[in-house]
Amino acid sequence: MSAPISNVRPKPDKVLTDIADYVTKHEVTSKEAYKTARYCLMDTLGCGFEALEYPACTKLLGPIVRGTVVPNGAKVPGTQFQLDPVQAAFNIGAMIRWLDFNDTWLAAEWGHPSDNLGGILATADFLSRNKTRLVVKDVLTAMIKAHEIQGVLALENSFNRVGLDHVVLVKVASTAVVSQLLGLTYEEIVNAVSQAWVDGQSLRTYRHAPNTGSRKSWAAGDATARAVRLALISKTGEMGYPSVLSAKTWGFFDVLFKGNDFKFQRPFGSYVMENVLFKISFPAEFHAQTAVEAAMQLHPVVKNRIEDIQSIRIRTHEAAVRIIDKKGPLDNPADRDHCIQYMVAVPLLFGRLTAADYEDEVARDPRIDLLREKIVCVEDPQFTRDYHDPEKRSIANALTVEFKDGKKLAEVAVEYPIGHKRRRKEGMPILVEKFERNLARRFPAKQQKAILELCLNAEKLAATPVDEFVDLFVI
Repeated sequence: MSAPISNVRPKPDKVLTDIADYVTKHEVTSKEAYKTARYCLMDTLGCGFEALEYPACTKLLGPIVRGTVVPNGAKVPGTQFQLDPVQAAFNIGAMIRWLDFNDTWLAAEWGHPSDNLGGILATADFLSRNKTRLVVKDVLTAMIKAHEIQGVLALENSFNRVGLDHVVLVKVASTAVVSQLLGLTYEEIVNAVSQAWVDGQSLRTYRHAPNTGSRKSWAAGDATARAVRLALISKTGEMGYPSVLSAKTWGFFDVLFKGNDFKFQRPFGSYVMENVLFKISFPAEFHAQTAVEAAMQLHPVVKNRIEDIQSIRIRTHEAAVRIIDKKGPLDNPADRDHCIQYMVAVPLLFGRLTAADYEDEVARDPRIDLLREKIVCVEDPQFTRDYHDPEKRSIANALTVEFKDGKKLAEVAVEYPIGHKRRRKEGMPILVEKFERNLARRFPAKQQKAILELCLNAEKLAATPVDEFVDLFVI
């Protein structure tokens, strides 16, 4: 005879209360985190402006029902749209992620913490236009906390190994910080975060052959928009699910995580924002960033000897082999920007790698596939160890080119990409230049100047009301 089922409500899982404690009680004091968050805000919006040049992205934007305008709704930077905060979050999130050019976090799970800006900015702007005046510092604080929740959960817990997409962490992190912005009570925040975990989670199907496709470019927008929706539902007093993670048989751990609990390397603070990786020079999956840098260094040497190349060895780390070591046909840009061979072949041939280089017009050049076939990835166990080392967090790649006459070029190794914390002094001026280029894609000179001057003035930016800040980006 089986034991009777208890109807006593359990205490909330510790992960839920730890997240709620962090978003409601933790004061961010790190000047480095706020400085990095300001650069992150600039870069993330800039990535969205570049994405607006691509019809595959813009066709998804706007209200669900065409022509709908929401009075006092959240505005979508770089567009004329004014929408409810849920749909605005999707719009902003899809723009940010479309070209795979925003920031990155690499650990047991990888992802892009600035994806959370979709929900954060849409909610903050909506509130600021409706009698709850927030300033940009509130946005930066929410960004720091969203980065931290997503990144700390990712340090020791691999969702990709159980087939789940990393956007589950965008949904959880965005739900937590958006709930706090919306003024939910502590209990309501716990409920909202439980709703994010109990939601059906995205499979990684759209990131891998033979199904690689453009959903990977709007999945994070979908996740951060869903977070805003769940926060608004929870604000009504809707109940939560306290043992959503730990419940036997029906909880997240048993259903989706092979019965394992989450592991935590560190408590929530501001570590992730301080150490986040920026994609500054190349719109490439981050495990290939240093390989692209190495290929750029080799371009002047090999550009006139491409036909003489016998083989190219990429000495790399395990995650790169698992995610982006890809042979065979590449069907679309989403396929190509997750193929390390493609991302190395283009700069070797042309001395560049831009978002446009993933499009069919470039990809049909037969030399790219011929070169791809000559590129082999080999895991270096030390590179893999350094990748996981919290003191290093390197993303190393090393290229060796061998010619048909048997001669080899000296190996070109790059351990830390230009967007790494160890290269901030070198990288941040280039990040600002990237932001300036992206502003120029969308706005007239006077508007560009006003935006840039404000963004480079940390104190003034932090005190600017969110709605006034967003209005700077309206066309």
